[in-house]
Amino acid sequence: MRVLVDHFDVFAGGLWLTFQLCLLSAIGALLLGTVAAVMRISPIPPMRWVGAAYVTVFRNCPLTIVFFFAAFGLPALGSNGDFLRIPGLTTIFSRLGVDIPYFRFAIIALSVYTGAFVCEAIRSGINAVPAGQAEAARAIGLTFTQNLRFVVLPQAWKAAIVPLGSVIIAMIKNSALAGFFGLVGELSNSGVNLTSALGEPIIPVFIGVSIGFLIMTVPLGLLIDHVERRRAVAR
Repeated sequence: MRVLVDHFDVFAGGLWLTFQLCLLSAIGALLLGTVAAVMRISPIPPMRWVGAAYVTVFRNCPLTIVFFFAAFGLPALGSNGDFLRIPGLTTIFSRLGVDIPYFRFAIIALSVYTGAFVCEAIRSGINAVPAGQAEAARAIGLTFTQNLRFVVLPQAWKAAIVPLGSVIIAMIKNSALAGFFGLVGELSNSGVNLTSALGEPIIPVFIGVSIGFLIMTVPLGLLIDHVERRRAVAR
């Protein structure tokens, strides 16, 4: 395991970049999935059709293809990814040495793909809310938007917390594809560089990569188990 010690800084840098990617992608997926779930239960037919089309396309499309279009299709829409520039974040990423355009493209790919699964998890949570709750909200004069905001969605999020955690864990593992589509310094990309450029043995290198992903996924899995046990006791 000499490789892990000699190149600890490379693994640590890759882990930090992957953590940033996963955190921002999770936020994007949760927001996008929530909006899509609301669209799927909307009383307006065109909104339901758009929400259903989004889920159908991205839930059944390989992530590799989504990454391909994000990495090679989106750059054609703007010079060096400038159309995706986010004030403040750009400065932070530049100081951290992040490959900014491909970092943004990876966030978009993971957010859009994972958002479809988040949508279905939240929709299942909405379906778990007793119908009487929504009917009571309508009876006291709440609009559809107010009903969702104050009654349905808070309960749906609680009901969907465990499946949402599983979706985010899957997204963290899926982020390994980002390094193969131009995101230099990502954890899996760092492993590939160590084996190809420096000739380090592949098995110890990818054991190190696996440990990095376990550091991110195992605590989240334990947290989900804890939440699930507490919900079971509460019931």
